[in-house]
Amino acid sequence: MKPTLVIVGRPNVGKSTLFNRLTRTRDALVADVPGLTRDRHYGAGRLGGRGYLVVDTGGLEAEAQGIFVEMAKQARTAIAEADVVVLVTDAREGLTAQDRAIAEELRRTGRRVIVAVNKAEGMNHELANAEFHELGLGAPHAISAEHGEGVTDLVEGALAGFPAEEEREQADGAVRIAIVGRPNAGKSTLVNTLVGEERVVTFDQPGTTRDAIDVELTLKGRRYVLVDTAGLRRRGRVFESVEKFSVVKTLQAIDSANVAILVLDAQSDIADQDAHIAGFILERGRAVVVAVNKWDGLDGYTRETAKRAIARKLRFLSFAHFHYISAREGRGIAGLLASVDIAYRAAMAKLPTPKLTRALRAAVEKQAPPRSGYSRPKLRYAHQGGSNPPIVVVHGTALSAVPDSYRRYLEADFRKVFRLEGTPLRIEFKSGRNPFVD
Repeated sequence: MKPTLVIVGRPNVGKSTLFNRLTRTRDALVADVPGLTRDRHYGAGRLGGRGYLVVDTGGLEAEAQGIFVEMAKQARTAIAEADVVVLVTDAREGLTAQDRAIAEELRRTGRRVIVAVNKAEGMNHELANAEFHELGLGAPHAISAEHGEGVTDLVEGALAGFPAEEEREQADGAVRIAIVGRPNAGKSTLVNTLVGEERVVTFDQPGTTRDAIDVELTLKGRRYVLVDTAGLRRRGRVFESVEKFSVVKTLQAIDSANVAILVLDAQSDIADQDAHIAGFILERGRAVVVAVNKWDGLDGYTRETAKRAIARKLRFLSFAHFHYISAREGRGIAGLLASVDIAYRAAMAKLPTPKLTRALRAAVEKQAPPRSGYSRPKLRYAHQGGSNPPIVVVHGTALSAVPDSYRRYLEADFRKVFRLEGTPLRIEFKSGRNPFVD
């Protein structure tokens, strides 16, 4: 599993700015206002070839009141999920009583803590760090989250001692399948039905599964590892200690899987949270199969309504296979693992450069990219840039002007040519330097 870095500290010290820097996004709102971050934010970061999960939290205050009480609960829940806690402080305000109180609380958790002394741009780093040695949490790291100074050294220190990703790869050839979805959608029942015995606890109450559980399965000589996960709730509702591991463990399970089975509850409305889970699967580039569970209890009209809602809210998963099943009765699941195999083969497919280039040229002949000003982008050749998910790198000139609509056209065409079903496909454009630019 990828290590989890949890960012904590008192309000307005730059935690969200650091989160955005580590994830290379703007997912966390940033403003000079204390208490802007209230829920936890989850993201993925990478340093060289090493990946990690990042969790941003609201301000942690020892004597919180009002909304800050719930923010502190969220922060403490995140700390329980952490492999490393990054305590962010403010170099310009110096060491405060709140910093000391938070450090003391973190010391009692037993978690590994690294102190980040933020907003140290333009300052002597040794002087900026000096008073923060008093916290007794090891050597502080002077950084500027806004400008990126010292952030690489901070992350290297946080990841020290964790195995590189290459060492964690599945070595035995088993296909790892993450079973994910909202609480009480029937994930554990599906695992038990696939395995043919009661391997995980099932109960008609959300939150029965508290951790990610690996269950091995061999079928027709093929080995699988089914990872049953706790249900993902909306972040604002994950307060109870019984669920404190659910979100990070589920995200880690998706991250380490080859294929995700997204379990939907047909007897409940298809919620935005289902789309959020699907979006994270897609963001991480995992192959996916959708299992619409509890289908046996619906009449014809309700089934049609459910299918329309699924098609509308999960239209970005149009490449995936959908199965309408009853996990409890064992109906409709015969083809589920067959679709997993198809998706896995597509995710790991090898795409030869000559065949990719021929497919690219044929697609351009059928429909050329639109003009940008007086010129038209020229797509010359393509090669594979990675797998799980497949990445196609297209080379040419003026490719920055290729619109998203044409990218989607190429994606659909490559899917058809190479029969890439059940997996996301990423297309990257690389423009060669214009020799006449000078």
